[in-house]
Amino acid sequence: MTKEANYARSSKHRHELTGDWTAEEIGDIEGRLHTAVTVPVEVEIRGENRVLNLEEARKYLEDAWLIVLMDCTCRVERKNCDFPVHTCLRLNERGEQALTSDELRKLNPRKVTIEEALAVLDQSHKAGLVHMALAVDREGINEICSCCMCCCLVLSAAVRFGVLRHILSFSAVAATDSSRCTGCGVCVTRCQFGAREIGTGSVVFNPDLCSGCGLCVSTCPAEAITLEKRG
Repeated sequence: MTKEANYARSSKHRHELTGDWTAEEIGDIEGRLHTAVTVPVEVEIRGENRVLNLEEARKYLEDAWLIVLMDCTCRVERKNCDFPVHTCLRLNERGEQALTSDELRKLNPRKVTIEEALAVLDQSHKAGLVHMALAVDREGINEICSCCMCCCLVLSAAVRFGVLRHILSFSAVAATDSSRCTGCGVCVTRCQFGAREIGTGSVVFNPDLCSGCGLCVSTCPAEAITLEKRG
């Protein structure tokens, strides 16, 4: 299946992909995550999945002292699209773990320079992938993934089950200057969250479904879309 077909599916909230994560699989993984760590009484560990726009992702890479590039676990497993696979970036201590883990060896981890990492990030953005990070309060951002709705467990669950605001955090939302919009529909095909649809003579935008990833901003031929700080 081509990525164009997957774009069309995601923008219309049609997720009947053959290799989609089932509700049972998601529940099983969630259950294992909840039982994987023992937390002492009165000690809180906070983690969140965060959507990053391109500039935010670049900043985290520039501040890292170690960057390890490896294959995307989800696309290797699900094989639902032809998006780039060698796109997952692990930082600092998390990168060290990737280099020494026997389990992750199959994902081809290797240390890369900041220039190589930024090039991978730009390639992923141009391809239409959403940059997402796992943030843990004791370590900060330690992994930046480039995700597709058709394969990524977290992104797929957020969009399919309407829980975007509950399981993903983000700092910005898109804003459109309607006087400049030509209704070409490029932003519709770029959006993996289904926030944009072609209406009668114009593009209809639902800000409640926007994650501020910026995929629409960088490819709008009329430069009618910008990112604004959320809230």
